[in-house]
Amino acid sequence: MIHANGKSVYRGIAVGPIVVLKKDDGQVKRRKAEDPEAEINRVNAAVKQAQEQLADLYEKAVKEVGESNAAIFDIHQMMLEDEDYLDAIYNTIRTEFVNAEYAVAVTGDNFSEMFAGMDDEYMKARAADIKDISIRLGKCLSGQSNGGFESEEPAIIVADDLTPSETVQLDKEKILAFVTVHGSTNSHTAILARMMNIPALIGVPINLEEVETGMQAVVDGFEGEVIFEPTDDILECANAKMQEEQEKQNLLKSLKGKENVTLDGRKINIYANIGSVSDIGYVLENDASGIGLFRSEFLYLGKSDFPTEEEQFQAYKQAVQTMAGKKVIVRTLDIGADKKADYFELGKEENPAMGYRAIRICLKQPEIFKTQLRALLRAAVYGNISIMYPMIISTEEVKRIFEIVKAVQEELDNDGIPYKLPEQGIMIETPAAVMISDELAELVDFFSIGTNDLTQYTLAIDRQNEKLDEFYNPHHKAILKMIRIVADNAHKCGKWVGICGELGADLTLTKEFVRMGIDELSVAPSMVLKLRKVIREMDISSD
Repeated sequence: MIHANGKSVYRGIAVGPIVVLKKDDGQVKRRKAEDPEAEINRVNAAVKQAQEQLADLYEKAVKEVGESNAAIFDIHQMMLEDEDYLDAIYNTIRTEFVNAEYAVAVTGDNFSEMFAGMDDEYMKARAADIKDISIRLGKCLSGQSNGGFESEEPAIIVADDLTPSETVQLDKEKILAFVTVHGSTNSHTAILARMMNIPALIGVPINLEEVETGMQAVVDGFEGEVIFEPTDDILECANAKMQEEQEKQNLLKSLKGKENVTLDGRKINIYANIGSVSDIGYVLENDASGIGLFRSEFLYLGKSDFPTEEEQFQAYKQAVQTMAGKKVIVRTLDIGADKKADYFELGKEENPAMGYRAIRICLKQPEIFKTQLRALLRAAVYGNISIMYPMIISTEEVKRIFEIVKAVQEELDNDGIPYKLPEQGIMIETPAAVMISDELAELVDFFSIGTNDLTQYTLAIDRQNEKLDEFYNPHHKAILKMIRIVADNAHKCGKWVGICGELGADLTLTKEFVRMGIDELSVAPSMVLKLRKVIREMDISSD
């Protein structure tokens, strides 16, 4: 029996045989190239083949995990076109007279090492992406398969690490769980795994030479442990936990169709956060009362040019029609910071989280904004849509937004195009917005508190920086006081207020949020029924 612990990416239990995915030894033979230009032609052909593979992967990922999470494969395609990367490969071939496989491997190692050595956490993460595309390119050159694994029965995947492309190629029907020696809880792979609902552990210190395909294993995502060749007692205990977990899920399903009302009669709207139209299935499956955060940037990411008005209109129309009268709150374009689209030509910023992003782009480039607003106002005719503006810090911004909305209405009137002016609200995610929330409440229809950025800006902590994890405290008294201030100011003006950040799904704070008077909580679809259970069991009348 082998026992090891790691970090849990997705909490769940799995029992079954393992399949060990071992990388090749990584040794690429160096051969003398008699005709360097012929080798360069091979590289170019392999690049084209790799891009075709990545395009297919992108389409597959969009269907399974949504466009925002699939964007990594579009990024990989662009990385394969990077002139510095390709020039380094060509130069190695020409100056050293070596084969294409060797030049790609050496360049991949050099670039990966360069990125890994940078101070910037985002750039460090690109090291794995460079490794991924170099391995793919090498396989295309050598004629190797880039496919997943072959297994007749469902299995637990065990590997040194899984790249994003490897993860998305896994047949979900045949995956019980996965366990990797390396990896990060914030990596693309971890995000994809959570979207796929696959129990997973990363950073597990095991020697892959000591485990073999076919071994039985137990993966416990709740305890963060994996046990290979478990005893009968351990297997019995694991199966009991699986059954208990299944019973909990069945119990939650029994809450479908029930109201989100506390024992003392307080009703809370429970909405869902989604990243694309393809995620609406999860919203309906989990019986959310509406969509509290529809991240519209999925329409902009992974593309080579701005989405047209018609493309956006069709996406929003599909969303509101599918939700059949339930509220759909669309957040306007929130490009910038960690979400990039090259055609915006935003340029590099030293501190992108505090830079040119979100509503700032929309107000500086109103034509982009107008296209989105036209699409939203047109879609409002077909269902219950609301518009939410992010990163607001002043009343002047809101007034400027409304001027642009009015101009869009006039355009639509002149064009004879049917539209409807929907409810308009703002996100409260900066301390500035909190402090003037009394004035802002007089201008808008609702507030939605984005606790992720609010915590980041209030505590002066980059939430992407792993070194600061111990200091990042979303339960900080300052954050909770700010939420109360915003709720009070909204209600004084007769406006409703919700939370759409990760804190909304923190069940340890649900009762406190209800006490504060929060009217709506928007969470990941998988949290809707869990939150409903907590709300239906609480009574705040005696507090």
